[in-house]
Amino acid sequence: MANLKEIRNRITSIGSTMKITKAMKMVSAAKLKKAQDAITAMRPYSNKLTELLQNLSATLDADAGGVYSEQRNVSKVLMVVVTSNRGLCGGFNSNVIKETKKVVAEKYQGKQVDLLSIGKKGNDILSKDFTVIDNKSEIFDDLSFENVAAIAENLMELFVAGSYDKIEVVYNSFKNAATQLVQVEQFLPIKPVETDVNVSADYIFEPQKEEIISALIPKSLKTQLFKALRDSFASEHGARMTAMHKATDNANSLRDELLLTYNKARQAAITNEILEIVGGAEALNA
Repeated sequence: MANLKEIRNRITSIGSTMKITKAMKMVSAAKLKKAQDAITAMRPYSNKLTELLQNLSATLDADAGGVYSEQRNVSKVLMVVVTSNRGLCGGFNSNVIKETKKVVAEKYQGKQVDLLSIGKKGNDILSKDFTVIDNKSEIFDDLSFENVAAIAENLMELFVAGSYDKIEVVYNSFKNAATQLVQVEQFLPIKPVETDVNVSADYIFEPQKEEIISALIPKSLKTQLFKALRDSFASEHGARMTAMHKATDNANSLRDELLLTYNKARQAAITNEILEIVGGAEALNA
């Protein structure tokens, strides 16, 4: 059994760790509220815009903007992998990394697969096994639509130029503070509407349909990527808050066990001292 001084040092160390984990939990909780409100407000707009785009893009030819809907034989794939810049958030990053490797191994085996990483943690690990064409980890320092739009424009240029036949985004979708769902979302080409019923929407276009769609497609793609990053940002804070809450609970349980051990050791030491005193007194009386 460890001596009393070692146990006291461990109790003090765990107490200091608990203060850190509690502080990190509170910081993540404050940031989560803002990030959650942002993604909750944005989702209906993004989903409706994507739905509208899918319904209309199939009616266009390549010259009118349908190039973004062009379905090609897939030989070159670009995966945009969204992780975080910092750790201590449970399985947030590892789940995305595992899903990326799984998709490459099962879905794109034998094809050229390159990565564009957003987040230092994913870049550090995936760059060992894959070709990473760019790292945009600094985007989380100022997560604004303008900064994300620049990345989306670059992705659109790569697709139009034929550098890649398909572009997918892998990220954590925010469900609640304790649950994040890994999503593999097709970015380009635009997925056609999958329905068993042939429904034709009656739209009135002003100005011309081609003019509207040519402006709508880039905006929709930028919004789609921005939503994914917002989702990931909220998920990160939710995962970190949950991880720090569990770490605090575990530290509290460990501290209680050490306190019990310390009290037992202290009681044993006192008992030994009493026995020694009694034994010495009896020896003198003898």
